[in-house]
Amino acid sequence: MYESTRGNLSGQSASQAIALGMVPKGGLFVPSTFPALKWQELQGLSYREVAKRVMADYLPDFPEDTLDKIVNVYSDGTFDGQNPAPLASVGNFGVLELWHGPTSAFKDMALQVLPDLLNVSLKHIGLDAEVLILVATSGDTGKAALEGFKNREGMHIAVFYPQGGVSPVQERQMTTTEGSNTHVIAVKGNFDQCQTAVKLMFASETLKARLWENKLVFSSANSINWGRLLPQIVYYFWAYLQAVEQQKVAPGGVINVVVPTGNFGNLLAAYYARRMGLPIAKIICASNKNNVLTNFFATGEYQSQRQFYQTISPSMDILISSNFERFLYEMNGRNADLISSWYDQKNQGSFKVDPQTLKNCQEIVFAGWADEDETLATISQSFKAYQYVFDPHTAVGMKVYEDYCASSHDSTFTVIASTASPFKFASNVLIALEKTQGKKSDEWQALRDLSQLTNWEIPQGLQGLDKKEAKIVDSCQPEKIEEMLQGLFVE
Repeated sequence: MYESTRGNLSGQSASQAIALGMVPKGGLFVPSTFPALKWQELQGLSYREVAKRVMADYLPDFPEDTLDKIVNVYSDGTFDGQNPAPLASVGNFGVLELWHGPTSAFKDMALQVLPDLLNVSLKHIGLDAEVLILVATSGDTGKAALEGFKNREGMHIAVFYPQGGVSPVQERQMTTTEGSNTHVIAVKGNFDQCQTAVKLMFASETLKARLWENKLVFSSANSINWGRLLPQIVYYFWAYLQAVEQQKVAPGGVINVVVPTGNFGNLLAAYYARRMGLPIAKIICASNKNNVLTNFFATGEYQSQRQFYQTISPSMDILISSNFERFLYEMNGRNADLISSWYDQKNQGSFKVDPQTLKNCQEIVFAGWADEDETLATISQSFKAYQYVFDPHTAVGMKVYEDYCASSHDSTFTVIASTASPFKFASNVLIALEKTQGKKSDEWQALRDLSQLTNWEIPQGLQGLDKKEAKIVDSCQPEKIEEMLQGLFVE
């Protein structure tokens, strides 16, 4: 069963938690208990079989044959090759490549599954309405969600992204998405403003009532939805199985995990895998210049009211990390009253936790950050040293990993979660590799140049993007998002 981090709802089934997306009166759904799972039981299984096994205990109201069909996406050709998430051996560490799906970002690992999880959930609760998926994106979630939900019967999706705050490739991916049920809106603001507006719409009883009159209900494809977060736990088990198979770690030995993060969902999934019994020692939290999480792990103070920076790792340009609430719920001993007090609107996104909660956080997580110059230098140095190409987000993770090793002298085998293909950010990767200054090259020529320079193939989903017909995108101020949504969906 599932409960709210703020103690205002409990006893919800998996179907109810997934269908709702987030707790209506504020808070996020978390499982009441974490099932234990021995990694040894997963040895020799395919990715889809591991996914079914990891997810099954969290979805007791999903029949086995139904779950079997849902996880089939990992072996039906949707992902490149036989292995959806290969662990590449780079230097003396491993890189978990999570970008072999249709949109070349780690979000595909979950968003190719979420639509089916949601569809089954809605049937289970007997909802006589169509679903409107609201998504705020800092770059990658938008396209991955659009790709997963396009042309799904009884489902509509509206994606809001910060205008000028995503890469040209990310924007083009979103605006060229097919499907009569897909809508893309550019917001004249940053990601946090998009995300805040979406959360306010979820909480608006007036808006929900108006949508209900039109036989529509809200749900979410962001990682605030448990159905989006759950599939992400799977690939940490998969990483460990590959590390053992490749003899990088002795069976039962611990690994460290590095996660470039903004909204904290990917890191939280690693923590949940650890809670289930996976031998993860340290989780390394890597931030860019928007280093609100780094500051928290140093001081215990979460301060989102601060300067926002637009960086070359745009998917991490986030100051309000939604999933961090779930993590703090575990770190403070599941004290919902404390969570409610910290996340009270009167605090305006800033709070300080008690010393014990901070100590619990620091025992599990090491946090660091990298600036723009360090990120570009890491891309260059890593290519020279390993002939391996990092995108700017994974490069942030690599730099923070190097800092961690230098300060801790920890030689534990480490897996770096690689969150996107370097081709999604080809211009900036080329700047790093070629040391070119000034004006960037044409984004589409940059894809070809990067491929020629590195001998890496351009991912299928990024080929010919510039030739595809793009939708005309509406744009609005953050405070006008609800009004625009009503214009699209309310008669």
